[in-house]
Amino acid sequence: MIRKLLKSVREYKPASLKAPVYVSLEVVMECVIPLIMASLIDKGISQGSMPYIWKAGLVLLLSAFASLLFGILSGHYAAVASAGFAKNLRRDMYSHIQEFSFANIDRFSTGGLVTRLTTDVSNVQNAYQMIIRTAVRSPFMLIFSLVAAISIDAQLSGIFAIFIPVLGVGLYLVASHAHPIFERVFKRYDRLNNVVQENLNGIRVVKSFVQEDHEIQKFNDISEEIYQDFSKAEKLLAYNMPLMQFCVYGCMLLLSWLGARAVVACGGDAALGLSTGELTSLFTYTMQILSSLMMLSMVFVMIVISRASAERIVEVLDEKSNIVSPENAVTEVKDGSVDFNDVVFRYNSRSENPVLDHVNLHFQSGQTIGILGSTGSSKSSLVQLIPRLYDVTEGSVEVGGVDVRRYDLDSLRNAVAFVLQKNELFSGTIAENLRWGNENATDEEIRHACQLAQADGFIQSFPDKYETHIEQGGTNVSGGQKQRLCIARALLKKPKVLVLDDSTSAVDTATDALIRKALKEERGDMTKIIIAQRIGSVMEADQIVVLNQGRVEALGTHEELLKTSEIYREVYESQMKGSDAE
Repeated sequence: MIRKLLKSVREYKPASLKAPVYVSLEVVMECVIPLIMASLIDKGISQGSMPYIWKAGLVLLLSAFASLLFGILSGHYAAVASAGFAKNLRRDMYSHIQEFSFANIDRFSTGGLVTRLTTDVSNVQNAYQMIIRTAVRSPFMLIFSLVAAISIDAQLSGIFAIFIPVLGVGLYLVASHAHPIFERVFKRYDRLNNVVQENLNGIRVVKSFVQEDHEIQKFNDISEEIYQDFSKAEKLLAYNMPLMQFCVYGCMLLLSWLGARAVVACGGDAALGLSTGELTSLFTYTMQILSSLMMLSMVFVMIVISRASAERIVEVLDEKSNIVSPENAVTEVKDGSVDFNDVVFRYNSRSENPVLDHVNLHFQSGQTIGILGSTGSSKSSLVQLIPRLYDVTEGSVEVGGVDVRRYDLDSLRNAVAFVLQKNELFSGTIAENLRWGNENATDEEIRHACQLAQADGFIQSFPDKYETHIEQGGTNVSGGQKQRLCIARALLKKPKVLVLDDSTSAVDTATDALIRKALKEERGDMTKIIIAQRIGSVMEADQIVVLNQGRVEALGTHEELLKTSEIYREVYESQMKGSDAE
């Protein structure tokens, strides 16, 4: 896990190495300062030697300045290294997620991925900064201070042997009990993000059904669970400070009592026992030793918190896309013919019932194919196999006479344009959104694609025309306008296969007919697969597929299906009667 994470350090390795070096120098100076102070007291102040006081004072001032400088440098490089590490880690995760297939994305909820990219990375960043700075400083400070204290008075330093184990064991118990709680908290954060995202995406539905109170209660319930867990964890961590204070003040009391007796016994003569300056130094080293343990406990707690986050991040980085380009991949799609050869598909390999069950279909290049079926008949699942958004469980899907699993993914998906059920526009201008289909498209090509999709008319009515700004999610255009823009975007790819997955449902029948007519006249060599709820959208198709529970119920032209398919005839009669009634 650690090796996987450290790969994201990259260009920030020098800063990551400089930080602990400067921290070590800072610790050395801080451990030297008490010795200089002891000498200043014993040889300068006690003996009334002003020259020595000036000399020792100057050395003390320079040491303090050097310690400050090294501390600033270590903090600077630690901040640069940790922030850069987090930047690279987010970039690596985001880039890796882009390679996921739909099946991989299904494993992680959207809210979970957002949490991993934000909160979890921030936790790892904080832990990394503490590791390269505090986790270096504390052990060095502890060791140097212990050595210095023992060199002054080994017997008095035995006090540390009493309190260090007490503090160490206590801090370990606190941190070890807090870790499982933090692991649970991050999973609850995933749920919280899912609830928020679901609510915001479906805010219109929530308001139309007057379910605001229900959604607020869902949010409050999860927030309360997070609050309870965090409160419990913080209560455990709160024991750190009183435990630290008990050890510090206990050491101080024993040092004051035993140290004072030792100073009085030898008359303050360092040659005979313990001097006043050395006792002062021991007080300083006591604070340094115990504060080092406290800082180590903070590092430990931060590592405990971030460990759960690090595991979640590595889980994403270790996830391998189950859909990748093969070696010696085919890079050219010959034509738009599509063949389903005895296709069986399951979203979950452990599922008993397949989503698609032994489907055999053959579409010639340039044909218009209509696909009808009730909700849940696997229409979308069928077409998602064409550009390898999912892979078949059994059988094969061929495009241009070649199994899609043999194609280079970019080449295949550039040849298959997909307009999904849920149309998505991004914040930016209309032209910028359309250029997702072809970033090098000229203004004329963009306008022609919009004319085919019957979008140019309403675009021209906007004051800024193709430079009109689209809000995130396309909230400032209607559903029908959004669908037509998405169709135009797909047409700019100049694909060999165009899949329209119920993508004209918000368009009136007259405009729908104009779109189909334009596509037939202008892009006759392009295979057009239309999933629709309205029979009027597919009546003129070369082939119409009727799906029922993942099986091909019927196949033929409109006239043939009226004679042979009871399901098709019932749908046709119900829709035509509805239109006659209107």
